[in-house]
Parts: sequence; C-alpha cells; structure tokens
Amino acid sequence: MAESKLQDLELPAIVDLDTLDVIRDNLLEALELGSVQINSEKVERVATNALLMLLSAARSAELNNTSFEVLNASPQMLGAIDRLGLKDSFTPLLKG
Repeated sequence: MAESKLQDLELPAIVDLDTLDVIRDNLLEALELGSVQINSEKVERVATNALLMLLSAARSAELNNTSFEVLNASPQMLGAIDRLGLKDSFTPLLKG
C-alpha cells in the first residue's frame, strides 16, 4: 500500500449545486490518497448539499482511518452550519 499523503483542497467562494460535482470529484480523489484538509476561508455562500457532502467525506475518512479537517471556516459557512443544526456534527472537524 502506498504511503498516505495529506491532501489540501480549497473551497470556492460560492459552493452551490453548480460546483458540487467538481468538489465531489476532488474530494473522492483526495480521500483515496490519504488525509484531507479543506480550506474554507473564502466561502461566502454554501449549499446545504455541500455541507452534507463534507460530512459524508469526513465519515469516509474515518472509515479509512485517515483524518478530515475543515480549516478556517468563514463566518458565512459557520452561520450556515449553525442555521442547519449541524454544529455538533461539524465541531470535531473544524480547525483554525
């Protein structure tokens, strides 16, 4: 088995249905290679589906015994997480 590497991904300012396919594909590739860090400091707007996808990716990482972190969540992203009642699910993932 190849050595696991840390994968850094950055979310765009607008994370909506138009960007989900590309983000999903990038997440799948990154998860296959190892631990993942998602930089979310530029997020201005985020769709519910995108947040659920991040939680699903975190669960996949957990099952693969790799880490998954969301770094520098923007105030807008934190607000969306809170409004949707996902704070408890995201708290262990949020860093920075």
